[in-house]
Amino acid sequence: MTSSWPGGFQGQVVVKDTGGAALSSWNLGWTFPGNQKISSLWNGSLTQSGAAVTVANASYDGSIPAGGSVTVGFTATYSGSNTAPASISCT
Repeated sequence: MTSSWPGGFQGQVVVKDTGGAALSSWNLGWTFPGNQKISSLWNGSLTQSGAAVTVANASYDGSIPAGGSVTVGFTATYSGSNTAPASISCT
């Protein structure tokens, strides 16, 4: 989370290629523990079904050179508590 306000927040995930070769595409996945709903996302393509979130690379940032990174950012809403996901997967 990079910032928050009553009923909303901004978050980001950094996708870093730690391998020895460039990536040609990437996907992120996580499950929010509450009722968080992403309202806008940049540097990726969003699918959200209930609490489950999947983010695929955008057409312009799928290729990440070895040692390089891409930052995905989003804004979201919630009510009640705003607990972070337990883990984020990257493939």
